[in-house]
Amino acid sequence: MKKILVILDGIVAKKLMKRIVETNTRDNNYDVVYMNDSIVPENKASNFTFYKFDPTSESKLAMVLDKDIHSQVLVALNSKDEMLNVIKNIRSRKSNLPISILDYWGIELSDPYLNIYKGIEVLANGMVERLPNIPVMAQNIGLKQGEIMEIKIPFGSSYAYRYIGSIEQRDWKIFGLYRNDQLVNIKPSLILKPNDIILVIGKPTVLMQIYNAIGKSQGQFPMPFGHNIYLYLDMFILSKKRVLDIVEELKYLNKRLKNSKLFIRITRPTNVGILEYIKDIFGKNDAVEIKMDYHDIGMEKLLKSDTKTLDIGMIILANENFKDKSKIKHLLDLKLPIFKLGENLNASIKRTVIILNDINSYEQISPVVFDVASQFKTKTKIFDMDPVGEDEDKTHLLDHFENLSKIFNEKIEIISNDKNPIRELKKQENILQILPLKEGMLNKRLSWKFLYTNPDLISFDMRKFNQLLIPIIEE
Repeated sequence: MKKILVILDGIVAKKLMKRIVETNTRDNNYDVVYMNDSIVPENKASNFTFYKFDPTSESKLAMVLDKDIHSQVLVALNSKDEMLNVIKNIRSRKSNLPISILDYWGIELSDPYLNIYKGIEVLANGMVERLPNIPVMAQNIGLKQGEIMEIKIPFGSSYAYRYIGSIEQRDWKIFGLYRNDQLVNIKPSLILKPNDIILVIGKPTVLMQIYNAIGKSQGQFPMPFGHNIYLYLDMFILSKKRVLDIVEELKYLNKRLKNSKLFIRITRPTNVGILEYIKDIFGKNDAVEIKMDYHDIGMEKLLKSDTKTLDIGMIILANENFKDKSKIKHLLDLKLPIFKLGENLNASIKRTVIILNDINSYEQISPVVFDVASQFKTKTKIFDMDPVGEDEDKTHLLDHFENLSKIFNEKIEIISNDKNPIRELKKQENILQILPLKEGMLNKRLSWKFLYTNPDLISFDMRKFNQLLIPIIEE
């Protein structure tokens, strides 16, 4: 049990004494020196001893200091001269006793055992943090540099409707979440929602970057999944023309998306001329890095290794990589967006498209839909079609997309009828279809394809268009 010396007087003394009593765990013993009776609580705990005298009196203070071995001193007084005298009196008896003081006057002392809490700064920070769009940081915890922060998830944030396990957390960590004034247990499958308040810990500079990213409503993708985009290019399964088309599409994507860096992973190279062509195009760009695999390590091992070390936010694959679904099930474990390159590549996306299916999945991917549309500068076409008379009412989901479109200031076009959505999709040109990445997409299909009615699975099997697959939590 530790012995604490508390010296109090002035306008904050009563409140401070009340706080000490409220947080009393009986693990400490307190010697309290005071001058005003109003400071003394009505109910005195047995581990508190009170002394009424002027602490600037060296002889009287020495009596308390010499009585016990104190581990720390807490001082809050009403004048700078009194504070300096008390510190001097303590140091005359105890040269290395830790002292914490509340300072309103700008006290500057060269004392390694003195902790100074600037009262004016504490008040100013408390008032400023009540303003909107201001980060709230823990002032007196850890290194006292702001390594703990409270962040509110705004509606329309790229972090809203993201499950925690899919958010890249490097040099920072989400360790607490409040929803509807209730503390919620943190787990990887927990989905962040608008108005949630998260508690994060990490490097102060990183936390400010995260705060700014969470507060922005567009232009963040591939964040929060990661900062960089990554092309896995297996030249063995691609024709020369196909590789050249992919390179042109890659130039377009790298220009449009707000990624920090582009990584090109080339495996099983078959044409030296194409390799030189790729190096000529990207070799002088410091934001592009080409990595070679001459040993046929395998797609699963390469992706697993690279995603761990390269801060990848999106993986680009040709649709040829999806031919054998049994060999790409591991993509689900990466929990990263997949950009599936279609057959019709022309380095120009005129429209983003979604076909509404289940409410849970499309609510999760909704912020990404508008974030991507804002970067490609496209209108989003939403197909709300019900050819088989489903029971699920999508009115709430449509309202959700309309609200987000206003927040992102993006245009949408909603097509509502009872036509076949897949037939309508086939009529589109130069589109990017955005889909939730589901486990069923990577399962082997029956030969009787007419038995399938799920538009997500049918769309995924199409090879015509580019598709962006967003990882979700399936219920």
